[in-house]
Amino acid sequence: MIILFNKPFRVLSQFTTDSDKAVLADYIDVPGVYCAGRLDYDSEGLLVLTDDGKLQQRIANPAWGKEKGYWVQVEGEPPEEHLAALRNGVVLKDGKTRPATVVQMEPPDIWPRDPPIRERRNIPTSWLNLIISEGRNRQVRRMTAHIGYPTLRLIRYRVGDWLLDDIAVGKYVVC
Repeated sequence: MIILFNKPFRVLSQFTTDSDKAVLADYIDVPGVYCAGRLDYDSEGLLVLTDDGKLQQRIANPAWGKEKGYWVQVEGEPPEEHLAALRNGVVLKDGKTRPATVVQMEPPDIWPRDPPIRERRNIPTSWLNLIISEGRNRQVRRMTAHIGYPTLRLIRYRVGDWLLDDIAVGKYVVC
């Protein structure tokens, strides 16, 4: 079984916690499924869950090279030479990233975030469509910060061939 879930902002990618933070069990009532990869507490979008351990490993393990696509709202407007650095791979504290595919994009037609991102009157924001084939801890945020454009909002819209499509925030579909 495969579940595609549109994880809201400020939800942990786990079913239980000792804290008062929201968890997957608050949204998904299907027993025996586990995350195939994670999304940070402050990231949104597509989370794939399955009851198949081998499939879970093929999705989550970077050795399989499963592409993940993100819509990234950044502070500022990165010029082409900064995006080229992402395309070549950037050196982070845990090593060089694999080359990414990245293009500037129009703001996606998505749900409002609660609470909204912080806006600065004199600093514009822009959106990037960023595709990576690994999934280090907070990798996309660290990559955009590395080129000088901090991530304000991060939405995963694709994992391999699975897409977020029309799944409402906080809802899931069973494939």
